[in-house]
Amino acid sequence: MNAAGNAALLDRVRALEDDRDLRALMIRGWRALDSRDWDTWSECWTEDAVFEFGPWQEVRGRDAIRRTVVEAESGYAAMQHHILNTAFEVRGDRATGIGYLWFVAVPRPDMRATPYAMGGPYDWEFVRTAAGWRLARQRLGVWWETGQDPTAAFGDRG
Repeated sequence: MNAAGNAALLDRVRALEDDRDLRALMIRGWRALDSRDWDTWSECWTEDAVFEFGPWQEVRGRDAIRRTVVEAESGYAAMQHHILNTAFEVRGDRATGIGYLWFVAVPRPDMRATPYAMGGPYDWEFVRTAAGWRLARQRLGVWWETGQDPTAAFGDRG
């Protein structure tokens, strides 16, 4: 293989690795949400990250994002965050991504047969750091909800 062929192959391998690493970041982070491993989840974000969520005001900074999400999700007995139909585009040390959320939660153990659920689109911005890819911005819209949420965790927090 010539130099141009080697360079093209290396570019394809890097693209595959970046895609794998971005997916791994999201899976690690969102599984940590479900298990309430707030340290692991927080490590997925940059210090100056921005979190935009439909019914809430914009939240700035990793610590503020963590406090906001811990407060909202602490009232659930069990949660599952499903990230669906993801796609990523890498440009050097920056990347964007899209996907969908399907969130299912049991507010109380006696509500297991009637969980609360919601879903909508994600838009992400990532930065490659010395520690790997990290979330710099997340936008999440709410397109649908079903079931009752007695915690009212995802209502207007403005």
